[in-house]
Amino acid sequence: MKSASILSTTSPLQPCSLCGSSFIHGPSLPLVTILITSFRSEHMAPKKRICGSTRTSKSCHNEETTTGSDIEDSVPKVAEGVKGKRKAAASEKTRKQSSSKEESPERPQYYHWLMKSEPESRFENGIDVKFGIEDLKALSNQTGCWDGVRNYQARNFMRDMKEEQRAFFYHSNCKEPGIAGIMKIVKESYVDHTQFDKKDVHYDASSKPDNPKWSMVDVKFERMLKRFIPLSELKKIHLLHKSAKVGPLRDMALFTRARLSVQPLTRDEFDFVLNLEDKNPQ
Repeated sequence: MKSASILSTTSPLQPCSLCGSSFIHGPSLPLVTILITSFRSEHMAPKKRICGSTRTSKSCHNEETTTGSDIEDSVPKVAEGVKGKRKAAASEKTRKQSSSKEESPERPQYYHWLMKSEPESRFENGIDVKFGIEDLKALSNQTGCWDGVRNYQARNFMRDMKEEQRAFFYHSNCKEPGIAGIMKIVKESYVDHTQFDKKDVHYDASSKPDNPKWSMVDVKFERMLKRFIPLSELKKIHLLHKSAKVGPLRDMALFTRARLSVQPLTRDEFDFVLNLEDKNPQ
């Protein structure tokens, strides 16, 4: 109020007789200045400070704090909303998956098999991998383990095998591939020890004893077929059944999943092939 003290020393202060306001001023001030100052004071609203990006004033800092707080308070609410939607979507997805599992057909059960092995000598890393039906027949108690399978689907089929089920012994990778005889599953799947043997041709360094990858079963020789049934004969029948869209061999895995060393057979497929031993070659 330094200016007021200066005015009071020059002359007595008087109320303005022109505008009637409560503003008081000294006679030494020009009349126009008095009128403008009085009008602004009486009729115009005070200017407001607009908070800029730097926000240096205390009031602006308070406003920023409040606004920031409001934003922070609103974030969890939005997040909760999104989270709720995600949970709802996940629940719906789980429900659909459960529903589809209930509606999907069960995995087919097989009771007969076809298992391939090589009856002619072939060396891998200096080891002969030959194992034909005669080799199985020559083993003690005519029983041996079916090891060395390194295909996941073939392995899974072996895991499905049950004791007393029958399998065709199929000679593969030889001059005349085909079905030589019948064997029986006498021990269900267990850990294939050759996967841990570094000297074995079927060694698998990625398989660990506490989490083995590969399994095997024990099989027992049952009998030779009355005649050897060659692949060429089976293929002719398969093509006939396939073109006619009827017949037990039209979908036989020997032709639809030819690379598998262990294959499932339906009862009709097994019985049809077995009956061929009593018939003349086609």
